[in-house]
Amino acid sequence: MNKIDIIENYLDEVIENPRCELNYDKDYELLIAIMLSAQTTDKRVNKVTKVLFDKYKTLEELKNANIDDLKMIVRELGSYNKKAMYIKQIATIIVDKYDSVMPRKREYLQTMPGVGRKTINVLFGELDIEPNIAVDTHVERVSKRLGLAKVNDSVLDVEMKLRRKFKKENWNKLHKQLVLFGRYHCKAIKPECDNCKLKEICKREVK
Repeated sequence: MNKIDIIENYLDEVIENPRCELNYDKDYELLIAIMLSAQTTDKRVNKVTKVLFDKYKTLEELKNANIDDLKMIVRELGSYNKKAMYIKQIATIIVDKYDSVMPRKREYLQTMPGVGRKTINVLFGELDIEPNIAVDTHVERVSKRLGLAKVNDSVLDVEMKLRRKFKKENWNKLHKQLVLFGRYHCKAIKPECDNCKLKEICKREVK
């Protein structure tokens, strides 16, 4: 069995049915939640978006929201002033430019404030718009520890190497598995190595 098969089999064993841990009901809610998740935890984002989307139930309401109120709602997240502006700007663009329907093309989404490659990759994978691998801090750490990428590789380098090594039809599932594996098992501090079946191929020096 080759290295890729070993990794996939073990991820299937420990995280059989991976799911995104961000809560959302509408596609634009997921877009905003992913944007908000930069430099913070999904748990904290879910706490904030519950208040946000309960109060502002439509894109039109978000577009017209008082910016100071948005800042108060997202204040416990990092860069909350900027993120509050992004919420209002994203809602305004979708309402005014796309008739309140979130576009599903990368070239349109990437022009929105706070929306970068990783955000779109997560969005497209979760909504099954197209197969994608998004590289966050967990995916990057696990990939480098398992020798799927080099220690000095950039985030884009890691993404491209994972795309080459794994089958396209597995990308969306693999992304979520790597995120959850890094979040709960192969942690930055005190990784659970003792019972890990991948420890023989692991490069633990990668933090």
